[in-house]
Amino acid sequence: MLSIHTADTADDVTALDQKNMHVAKEANVQAICTGGTADDLTALYQKINWRLLPFLLVGYLFAYLDRVNIGFAKLQMQSDLGFSDAAYGVGAGIFFIGYVLFELPSNLMLPKVGARKTFSRILILWGITSASMLFVHSVPMFYAMRFLLGVFEAGFAPGIIYYLSCWYGPQRMARAIALVFLAGPLGGIIGGPLSAWLITSLSGTAGLAGWQWMFLVEGLPCILLGIAAAAFLPNRPADVAWLSQGEKQLLAVELTTSAAGTHSFWAVAKNPRIYVLATAYFCIIATIYAMSFWLPTLIAAQGVTDTLQLGRYSALPYIAAAFAMYYMGRRSDRLGERRLHCAIPAAVGGLLLAASIFTDGHLTASLVLLTLAISAFWMAYTVFWAMPSEHIKGPAAAGGIALINTIGLSGGFWGPAIIGWANVSTGNSHLGILIIAALPVTAACIILASKRPAPR
Repeated sequence: MLSIHTADTADDVTALDQKNMHVAKEANVQAICTGGTADDLTALYQKINWRLLPFLLVGYLFAYLDRVNIGFAKLQMQSDLGFSDAAYGVGAGIFFIGYVLFELPSNLMLPKVGARKTFSRILILWGITSASMLFVHSVPMFYAMRFLLGVFEAGFAPGIIYYLSCWYGPQRMARAIALVFLAGPLGGIIGGPLSAWLITSLSGTAGLAGWQWMFLVEGLPCILLGIAAAAFLPNRPADVAWLSQGEKQLLAVELTTSAAGTHSFWAVAKNPRIYVLATAYFCIIATIYAMSFWLPTLIAAQGVTDTLQLGRYSALPYIAAAFAMYYMGRRSDRLGERRLHCAIPAAVGGLLLAASIFTDGHLTASLVLLTLAISAFWMAYTVFWAMPSEHIKGPAAAGGIALINTIGLSGGFWGPAIIGWANVSTGNSHLGILIIAALPVTAACIILASKRPAPR
């Protein structure tokens, strides 16, 4: 009897252990299915951040640098080739025409082709084209090469935004965008001194002008980045070996919860809010690229003649912008508010830029106002790209983001062209700057007047 009782007790203990293990397993599954703990998500996103964001940041840094290094090339290239300010302004901006025409097809293909092949193609082709700018010898060739650069880079920035939306929920999206798009200010911080040094130090080496060396040195790394993208960049979370199955489930729940309700691209294309956002983006982009292309010229107009010194001064606004946009992205995520965090910096930046025309001959005052204005524009730009994901869900987000960017990015043509036209027409940049300064104020009014998205 004793032995039988002991056996029954052992069986009961075993059954109890199995029951406890089953309950524990169900608790773990339930934790995953309800989004896991805050610590689980924090650890998961720290891993994702280190795996994805550095590469995307470096890629976008070269994208920005290869778009705007024409601003430094102008200091030497314009006199070498005999370009007028108007021709330069059109050539600098025509990049965006090629970009706009091919951006939507590129991003509509991205979910089908995958991020790895898409980003690899873009990086390699634009790297070759950017380096080939050294062969420019006439205005028509200048226009053609800038147009092709836009064609081959088309889809990169909106592709990054869509790619991030496949990994980050809405509470973390503005922060992730801010970290990647820090590359814009970093491009100004690094690009100004680097471009100035290349132009002055390598001028005449191997029979090439300094501006030719600048295009070659700053274009070739993109080819290597394209090869790296093809080898290492994952298409989606399910593909990676560096996430455990539990982490993949946790991430899937986080993204599924945030993407409740999806839209087709044609439904997105008929949504009037998309065009409201695109119009506001047009105004912000026109201002940012007008400043990017003409900043060295505006500083030189204050009496700075040394190219290396000009490069250092041109980096100052972007140092401030890098801190400002990261701060604003974090604050916007923490408070869950987008409209005011985008509109207020845009309006303040426009007013500061308008005030800068009264600083002729005062380098310090001009630099302070331009630094504050450019920082404000980049803050507005960063938070803006967290807004479309509140309106668009599912695979159509790639096309919707590209549609907004396609319409808005045409401002990159008009901004530089307006200042070039004003310089030729009036002999100075004041009228052009006032027109440009009005654009971010208009963007702020549009964003404030637009309706908030319905709560999910």
